[in-house]
Amino acid sequence: MEAYAPGSVTAVFAPAESGDESRGASVAIEDGVVASVASADRRVVTLDGDETSFEPVELLLEDLDVTARVDLTAQVPVGCGFGASGAATLATALAVDERFGLGHAREELVEAAHRAEVAAGTGLGDVFIQSMGGLVTSYGDGIERHDRDDPVEYVSFGGMATSDALGDADLMADVERVGGTVLDDLPADPSLPYLTTRAWEFAREIGLPTDRVRDAVAEVEAAGGAASMAMLGETVFAVGVEGVLDERTRVASEGARLR
Repeated sequence: MEAYAPGSVTAVFAPAESGDESRGASVAIEDGVVASVASADRRVVTLDGDETSFEPVELLLEDLDVTARVDLTAQVPVGCGFGASGAATLATALAVDERFGLGHAREELVEAAHRAEVAAGTGLGDVFIQSMGGLVTSYGDGIERHDRDDPVEYVSFGGMATSDALGDADLMADVERVGGTVLDDLPADPSLPYLTTRAWEFAREIGLPTDRVRDAVAEVEAAGGAASMAMLGETVFAVGVEGVLDERTRVASEGARLR
């Protein structure tokens, strides 16, 4: 049984003590992760053909009390700000539920994937974006989905350890302060170019962009587009350009689903 979940790029966020109260603005992209689930006599997870330790998926299998083999195929770099761990975990939840006839409601499976992500320290809310598709905003009092179909280009130079960043008290204090200000200023229905421009202000003020990220953003801006840094990864995403960055996808109009 196979399921797919789109990737997601978080443009700006402001964490809270409770992950469910964190605020942010993110976009789901069509490049994502496919999970293939089969019966097995022990829990096994592979990523692009190689057996691996993938903690959120393993925690999800424990939570659902299932022993299975999960083969993950990633269309985006893992650990580079595309929400790959969330996509993998959510796709696994959908496939496991169908394969073993667990009968859980979709909302229950999304929550189970969310719990696994938070427990593993690999994400705060990616699975909600990946379940809904589109541009998703959260202001701490609920999640709102906005229909979008913008083409998105991206390039990734490497990853950042999400758990390390989330555990850095000084960095998170800056993120909460600056991210909160940006989110307070966003219109109710932001365009993706406007959000991306504000996200770049956010990224620069918290001091995360590397020289390679700054150079890629400058290249996009010189071509008339808007670009920023994915949270959290040494990755640049852009809108309003064509053929400037290495990869091209678009906003995912649908969320995670069985294949």
